[in-house]
Amino acid sequence: MSTSHIAAVTQALLSARTDQLPVDPTPLLAALQHTQDAQAVQEQVLLALAPNQRKPARYWKSGGPSRQGDIANTALLDSGIWSSPAKAGAHPFNIRLIEIEIAFRTKRSVTPQEAAELTQEQGHALIDALTVSIEVVDSRWDQIDNASPLLKLADMQSHGALVLGDWLTYSEREIHRDWSKQRCTVKIGNQAPLEFIGTHSLQDPRWVIPFWVRHATTDNQTLPAGSIVTTGSWCGMPAAQAGDLVVAQFDGIGSASVQL
Repeated sequence: MSTSHIAAVTQALLSARTDQLPVDPTPLLAALQHTQDAQAVQEQVLLALAPNQRKPARYWKSGGPSRQGDIANTALLDSGIWSSPAKAGAHPFNIRLIEIEIAFRTKRSVTPQEAAELTQEQGHALIDALTVSIEVVDSRWDQIDNASPLLKLADMQSHGALVLGDWLTYSEREIHRDWSKQRCTVKIGNQAPLEFIGTHSLQDPRWVIPFWVRHATTDNQTLPAGSIVTTGSWCGMPAAQAGDLVVAQFDGIGSASVQL
């Protein structure tokens, strides 16, 4: 079976990263037909950029539009994970859209066999700690709105960088946190602060954990303890500019910041 369509998209994304210039997605709009095609491109790009990075990856992004929709999962480059307070410096971004999120860290390893049967409650029981995270959304596609959903998925779900705040132990209080009442704010440069309450698309960011763990163990590999997943935006994707300071705050959890 030909994989030329996967190779073509992979090469376009790698060229965009090498040249630090987004590429036109139009010639490739029909190249990918299935989610598996996009995931194959993700794997090829990750292998080319970080051949020695551990498998399964340590850092992931996961999320979806609703509990009725598909949950998308993407392994991330270790080099794009920054500790708060972070400075982007000369890191190349084509665009700078902001998502403020909650990330979770696992306390033990999970085998593929266990992952296959993992319930929501068992997924929650894997959590060791949580933190505030900021994802800087970027795109290797010129005019991101012109790219198909599969091309965006292939491009690491339009991932640019991930900033992680200080970790908070997953205590009894966190187990019973009411996410529907969770307040968070984001301040971007000189823009007025934006406030959100209970706005996660899945109602509870922990919802992604079983889906993420099953995806991460697909190749019959055990997901190690200490693996980290960020879980989707609470604020949509407001735009930032080079030079902006971005600060995210989640009441009772913590904060994170990045200087772009």
